[in-house]
Amino acid sequence: MTHRKLIMGISAGSVALVIIAWNLVRSDAPEKRPQEVRSTADNTTPTPIPTVLVAPVVSQQFHSQTLLPGELQAYQDVMLYPKVQGFVEWLEVDRGSVVKEGQLLVRLIAPELTAHRKEAAAKVQAAQAQRLEAEAKLAADEATYKRLKAASATPGVITGNDVDVAQKTVEADRARVHAGQETENAAVQAAHSLQDIESYLHITAPFDGIITERNVHKGSLVGPTAGPLAPPLLRIQQVSSLRLLVAVPEMNIAGIEPGIEMKFTVPAFPGETFAGIVRRVAHAVEVKTRTMPVELDVENRTGRLAPGMYAEVVWLTHRPQPSLFVPSSAVARTTERTFVIRVRDGVTEWVDVQRGAVMGEMVEVFGNLQQGDHVAVRGTDELRAGAHVTAKQSSANS
Repeated sequence: MTHRKLIMGISAGSVALVIIAWNLVRSDAPEKRPQEVRSTADNTTPTPIPTVLVAPVVSQQFHSQTLLPGELQAYQDVMLYPKVQGFVEWLEVDRGSVVKEGQLLVRLIAPELTAHRKEAAAKVQAAQAQRLEAEAKLAADEATYKRLKAASATPGVITGNDVDVAQKTVEADRARVHAGQETENAAVQAAHSLQDIESYLHITAPFDGIITERNVHKGSLVGPTAGPLAPPLLRIQQVSSLRLLVAVPEMNIAGIEPGIEMKFTVPAFPGETFAGIVRRVAHAVEVKTRTMPVELDVENRTGRLAPGMYAEVVWLTHRPQPSLFVPSSAVARTTERTFVIRVRDGVTEWVDVQRGAVMGEMVEVFGNLQQGDHVAVRGTDELRAGAHVTAKQSSANS
């Protein structure tokens, strides 16, 4: 029993010691935890300020070269149609013939038109004869009237009624002469009209050029065209000078001025360069294509170039005023905005810009920027506005 009580006493004492030790640890825990937290905070290393490469905003005169498609056209291009119906009596020109202004190209014959002209000439002669007859009768009646009027001065020789009748006869003769003149004039005008129509039987060249199309032969019956799709007798084109039509995109129309020389090439002569002068600008953008038609004059005295040729034009574009440029990588874009990151006094700032044309490794920008401002070379939304950075000049711009 004594040994058993001793073991139980030792066990109870051990339990008591464990409880006392646990209470002491629990009572010391609130005092040690703040010390540990403060110690941890005091030993934290400060976050370093990032270094950002920057480049200056520069002001330059924008100029660029763009390859644009164009089409060569004849300076003048006319399709010749007959104005009257007739048969082709004479035709000595063919496709490729070189002609001069006023040169006779086609002669037609119209027998019924010749008959009408002769009939009109006969009517003119008949009207002239009637007029001459009326004038002769007027002269005779006027002489009779004058003698009767002179005789009536002696009382009892001529009655007053005879004088009045003679006077009225003269007035009627004058009216008849006037009507005869009007009839003659009308007949002459009709004859001239037929002569003008008959002149349409001779078709001449309206300008110096080359016959590029022929659709009739001698003896063919031709007449006024039945519609715009009807083939012409002949087609003549002026090719000593050509028009080069270029559809210039809206973004490339800045700085277009008449008199500027543009270079171009054509597939027919690889490796050879030709030149044209800007002469005519439409000054209106076509809505469907967003392009502006521009015409260049091209000298072609040797005749090597031809209408219809495809041309590739080296189009020069420049702004009338200098523009601001930044490196292409400096422009950042999100779903909401396009911006560059300007660095001032070590603080970043997002500046909204509108992107323009590219010139080499630089891009044109429009926004609240000034020449000499510094922007981050690499624009990214990861570099937030208001962040403190260390600006370092980019080696490419140093």
